[in-house]
Amino acid sequence: MNQKLFSEISPLTYSISERKNIITRNLCDFFGPETFAKTKLSVPLPHIIYQHSSLIRRTLGNTDMRLQENKAHNLSIAAPKVNGIMIRPGETFSFWKLVGSTTAKKGYKEGLTISNGKAKAGIGGGMCQFTNLIHWMVLHTPLEIVEHHHHDRFDLFPDFNRQIPFGTGTSIAYNYIDYRFKNTTKNGFQLIVYLTDTHLCGELRSDGMPDFKYHIIAEDERFVREGDTVFREGKVYRNCIDKKSGKLLSHELIRSNHAQVMYDTKDLVIE
Repeated sequence: MNQKLFSEISPLTYSISERKNIITRNLCDFFGPETFAKTKLSVPLPHIIYQHSSLIRRTLGNTDMRLQENKAHNLSIAAPKVNGIMIRPGETFSFWKLVGSTTAKKGYKEGLTISNGKAKAGIGGGMCQFTNLIHWMVLHTPLEIVEHHHHDRFDLFPDFNRQIPFGTGTSIAYNYIDYRFKNTTKNGFQLIVYLTDTHLCGELRSDGMPDFKYHIIAEDERFVREGDTVFREGKVYRNCIDKKSGKLLSHELIRSNHAQVMYDTKDLVIE
């Protein structure tokens, strides 16, 4: 039998471990060398580098739609805290530095959260969709991703009008599991985010146009059976293309998937 981690012994030990991680992250940030983005600009920068929108109320297996409604509420609180943020050359964007803790005291409700490969209700649920959107846009820019976590071991829900490749999502938890990227270019960038009645929308803008464009593609996607378990496999690449010549400059592997399928597999084509 595997010995339990301290955080797995009881709710109390979990809370102690979580608090320790939060304090450790705060100390590392305080004494660390990073300059975090914190200035907002009310006027949008002139050039849209990439934009994307994602459906807020989605069909995710047998998930309670009440949690989807609450997610919309939670996103409406968090989005204004990020909207308009400038990421100047040398600055680092930190999701949690801007959004802060998502507690009931701040008005957040129970939404869908993911923990240990399982979906459950949790206060502030829905923030992963927010960082998913940001991450997808950042992948289409020269900005450098410096912290990215994801639910890499599990395929939790069947595809429903999937727009982006499996494996390009994010996993976050206040504040020690963050999503961060750094502006290592000479141009300033700005993140615009807002909600419509149905979608979470985002734009990454800049005061200059980069010389390159990026395409994210999935290859070798399939479902395979290993014993009694089905896994989802595939690779995700990022192509960098020179705008002037159209020449492919790089074909970078950014994700190799091998995730256990956690839903009914009877409708899947399994190799």
